[in-house]
Amino acid sequence: MGLERWGNTGLLTLYSFMLYTVSMSKLAYKSNRNVFYSCKYHVVWCPKYRRKVLVQAIAERVAQIIREVCAEHEADVLSVEVMPDHVHLLVECDPQLGIHRLVRLIKGRSSRLLRQEFPLLKRKLPTLWTNSYFVSTVGGAPLAVMKQYIENQKHV
Repeated sequence: MGLERWGNTGLLTLYSFMLYTVSMSKLAYKSNRNVFYSCKYHVVWCPKYRRKVLVQAIAERVAQIIREVCAEHEADVLSVEVMPDHVHLLVECDPQLGIHRLVRLIKGRSSRLLRQEFPLLKRKLPTLWTNSYFVSTVGGAPLAVMKQYIENQKHV
């Protein structure tokens, strides 16, 4: 008697709600006030002319600046690797912030601070970063595979 009361539409609604609840609890979603999301991106960018200037103290400082900017904008850095001629970043950010805005903030602040702290960069390059970057959503590959790929770039 209890299930007949719901009818087909009611059962479908109940089933959808249960499915939604189960799927939301198994996957690691984040939320802000009005959006549940899981937006992970693999981002790669290079210094101007692909110069190999991201070494030693400069590389460490780049990684530190990336983490600071991401923390300020509530984006999670899942992995970051600074190579001599490019940067790999695996990050999860709010879709309302947008990956384009986050990359612009990271590149802008890191360029300004690095050129202030390391005068060598001002002499070698007119600007630190190129205008372009590569970005891909990380939906097709498991995160562990992407992290391992980024880690292995050190050895190439």
